[in-house]
Amino acid sequence: MRLFLALVPPPALRRRLGELTEWAQARCGGRRMPDESLHLTLAFLGEVDEAGVEALTTWVEGLNVPAGEWRLDAWGCFCHPGILWVGGRTPDTALVNLQASLWHDLETLGFGRRPSRFVPHVTLLRRAPRLETQGLPPIDLSWPYGRLALMRSFTESDRARYETLARSPTT
Repeated sequence: MRLFLALVPPPALRRRLGELTEWAQARCGGRRMPDESLHLTLAFLGEVDEAGVEALTTWVEGLNVPAGEWRLDAWGCFCHPGILWVGGRTPDTALVNLQASLWHDLETLGFGRRPSRFVPHVTLLRRAPRLETQGLPPIDLSWPYGRLALMRSFTESDRARYETLARSPTT
């Protein structure tokens, strides 16, 4: 199974991010991420076998995720492959520390290597032909978090879909 660890926005924030996605798509084109797919990836794990899924599920369900609040106040893009996203203007120390801590544990458990760079973001559009953030509405959103999810990614009808396999306890 193709897995990743993520923060999932609360419903009201997810709706607001969906509204921003509509604005972005009208200006930039591309494929819109469905509201129910919006998330912040903390660790992409790739293909994991059944034994690994069981170990990760047990680990996630016992994980204590420190409560925090992420400020989303910037539009951004990754030119290849045409991704438009929202995130923070400045690095969020708590998120960076959480991601590093997760990767420390994951490496100890034998799950890959941490990426060399972490840019906290929520992907709104993929394959956008125009990556023009000027003229998009200003963003000033707060994302309170304290729980993460182990997610499975799979393709259905030519689109990526996500399924939650496990969640850490609420802090």
